[in-house]
Amino acid sequence: MAPVRDGVPAPRSGSRPSDRAADFDQLYQAHYGRVLAMAYALTGDVQDAQDLCQEAFCRAWQRWSRIESYDDPLAWVRKVVTHLASSRWRRLAVARRYARRHHQPAHIPALEPDHVALVAALRTLPPAQRQAVVLHHLADQPVAEVARILGAAEGTVKSWLHRGRAALAAHLGEQLAEVSGDE
Repeated sequence: MAPVRDGVPAPRSGSRPSDRAADFDQLYQAHYGRVLAMAYALTGDVQDAQDLCQEAFCRAWQRWSRIESYDDPLAWVRKVVTHLASSRWRRLAVARRYARRHHQPAHIPALEPDHVALVAALRTLPPAQRQAVVLHHLADQPVAEVARILGAAEGTVKSWLHRGRAALAAHLGEQLAEVSGDE
């Protein structure tokens, strides 16, 4: 039996690729949750933490033939997450400084209630319908271009647009009824 380090079997000399994949999978399954918790503590955002974790484990997989021989492959993954978080902080700091210097509009108008209601209604649509409606009606893209962007047939896009408009009309009609008290 192969020696175990940090919950992961040491690589077997001359191990087959399927054995290496199983070793990586075991590392991932055993430690993803703890690495995610560490990334969350670093970023304070669950989605960013998940992105950092996935990126670190993807990089580990790409280099697994080398990393599996390390005394502690998990330490390498943790180090990558830490570096990715630091890079994220630097990028955000640079973006904030740039925005402060170059993008200070004199006045940002408040969102209109109609706009807020529309966005809320769009959130109720399935993703494909929402994307089609936004691309066609808000970004003024023709159906053919929406189909190309979404990788769907034009007929499918037309169907999404029809269903999306009907659902939006129903949702916005309900909201209007609630506001006017006509329920």
